[in-house]
Amino acid sequence: MNLTAENHRMPLSDGNSIPVIGLGTYADPKKTPKGTCAESVRIAIDAGYRHIDGAFVYYNENEVGQAIREKIAEGKVKREDIFYCGKLWNTCHPPELVRPTLEKTLNILQLDYVDLYIIELPMAFKPGEAIYPRDENGKWMYHETDLCATWEALEACKDAGLVKSIGVSNFNRRQLEMILNKPGLKHKPVSNQIECHPYFTQLKLLEFCREHGITIVAYSPLGTSRDETWVNVSSPALLKDPVLNTIGEKYKKTAAQVALRFSIQRGVTVIPKSFSPERIRENFQIFDFCLTDKEMKEIEALNKNIRYVEMLMWSDHPEYPFHDEY
Repeated sequence: MNLTAENHRMPLSDGNSIPVIGLGTYADPKKTPKGTCAESVRIAIDAGYRHIDGAFVYYNENEVGQAIREKIAEGKVKREDIFYCGKLWNTCHPPELVRPTLEKTLNILQLDYVDLYIIELPMAFKPGEAIYPRDENGKWMYHETDLCATWEALEACKDAGLVKSIGVSNFNRRQLEMILNKPGLKHKPVSNQIECHPYFTQLKLLEFCREHGITIVAYSPLGTSRDETWVNVSSPALLKDPVLNTIGEKYKKTAAQVALRFSIQRGVTVIPKSFSPERIRENFQIFDFCLTDKEMKEIEALNKNIRYVEMLMWSDHPEYPFHDEY
């Protein structure tokens, strides 16, 4: 059963499809050497990945675009083989800023369209040059959020052919319902990108999204880096879990490969981030084994409702999504 990513695409509710595993490209620009991201994308495409997850605020879309264009020029892939997800940042929520922001991303990538464009967070920040705007006292500068108006601007981008599919990220049930129940809705969100892994299985949100034809894309599917600026570092490391490691031994797989396989068998798309060539290749080697129902239940039972990426610095934002149960 050595299946490849090409025939491992999941249908989206708008008729498009998404490869079930992608490469996450988040990087701290201060700590990541120039060219690292481009090299990782090249390695990933050679390894079989066709789904690349990026964002304007990762400051490396130029490298992602360069690597994709190189692989197309080499004849390794065609543009339509590649699935690129870009994101609308918090300072760009006002409707009049949505299309120019997407056009800026297309310009940086040097591509004609992106496959998926999502609202990165449901919290609007003060528009302007600053990505993380604060006042003179260091207080975050928020902006009044009208998620429905932002969504309408995304719909217009889809109608204009700048993006194939549109979705959201970090939205809770209430925020999704706000869009789904919007009068005159033209295109519903095809996906919701959220933290999801064996310690945080997101069962209720997953079921709600399934009912509404919204695909879950899991970030941090292996837990996450230990960056104390935005991660709960007191939480246990997922990949040290004995259950994942024991199951891994049976299949001669790592705990990471077991965790990724668990997600895709649940119908969840995964976007593990790595800049290590070995890990990038290893994370893709999940199509040659299958977890049993019993193993799936054992892994499901590991759920601790642990959210690594809490974003507590913005918990006073009126649209902070993680106060709700799901």
